[in-house]
Amino acid sequence: MDFKLEVVVIPVSDVDRAKDFYVGLGFRLDADFTAADGLRVVQVTPPGSECSIIFGTAITTAPPGSAQGLHLIVFDIDKARAELSSHGAEVSEVFHDAGGVFHHAGTVGRVSGPHPDRASYGSFASFSDPDGNGWVLQEIKTRAPGR
Repeated sequence: MDFKLEVVVIPVSDVDRAKDFYVGLGFRLDADFTAADGLRVVQVTPPGSECSIIFGTAITTAPPGSAQGLHLIVFDIDKARAELSSHGAEVSEVFHDAGGVFHHAGTVGRVSGPHPDRASYGSFASFSDPDGNGWVLQEIKTRAPGR
């Protein structure tokens, strides 16, 4: 049995502002509809992703900006960072973690620059949407076995 993650719901305070932000980054707009009861659902999909993001009105009780650690996997972190920056995102510099395994929450253990060996899974950059939902770019050139 396959279990595929296809949608992640993120909490936002201003649906139109979030829609403009994500579409402005180049995410595909898949849906934007409002039901008679005021439920509004906006779905966007990052380029090349099979998983979409949904936000809207009356779809989550989570406080706006509380989604953290959302990962966008990229082949070339420098190009991805430049592309997002050119579309208005405030993307951090590339970093790796002092422990070398995965990044810590927030900025704890961050070391400036890519992983010293440029190892897959080891280089990161981060940005937030207008509400503070936190995204992480992670560079993967060669996937671990079984992935």
